[in-house]
Amino acid sequence: MTTRNRSFVVIGLGTFGGTVAVELARFGNHVLGIDTDEAIASRFADELSEVVIADGRDEDALREAGVGSYDVAVVAIGEDLESNVLCTMNVKMLGVPTVWAKATSRTHHRILAKLDIDRVIQAEHDIGLHVAQMLHNPLVRDYVSLGNGFHIVDFQVPEKLDGTDVQSLALREEFELRCLGLMRGTAFHECTAGCGLELKTGDKLLLLGERQNLRFFADSLA
Repeated sequence: MTTRNRSFVVIGLGTFGGTVAVELARFGNHVLGIDTDEAIASRFADELSEVVIADGRDEDALREAGVGSYDVAVVAIGEDLESNVLCTMNVKMLGVPTVWAKATSRTHHRILAKLDIDRVIQAEHDIGLHVAQMLHNPLVRDYVSLGNGFHIVDFQVPEKLDGTDVQSLALREEFELRCLGLMRGTAFHECTAGCGLELKTGDKLLLLGERQNLRFFADSLA
């Protein structure tokens, strides 16, 4: 199954926006990068489909750049809250179907949410939560939030569980968790009822459940 390439406009080519734009282009998408700084914009001339020097606060400038014809707009303007909000309003008014915007604070997040955009990104906040979770419990190698309190967590199997049958962990009965499988090196092993799969130190156990229950399980392994 192949993913249909879409057209993206990324407004604000700082560290965050530049990274997003280059990765989207690397995936084969048509990407327009916009920044007010000519020096910054010029860095991406060879990496993006198009680069335009323009002010996101200027609706006419965005219209002239053809922003309204793009599938997705990412407003990645950083600390200037006014510019960020005005730019987000402009891309909405130009009719871009999907709009994501970066917020730098909780108040900023609330303002953007009122604009009825598709997603508000708090990059530093989200990364901070991610890092804190992994620092809190070294067995947590990574996790993905699914919303509504549910996460998929990648646990590194400790030495104390070496040789333990997955079923004996009673994940569903004691912790209300579901085992999706485990990674052993580059191989994926599915955990099904009665599979008799034995854990080995260093395996990555993939679990689905609510955050509190996942924490209870992680703490039980400490």
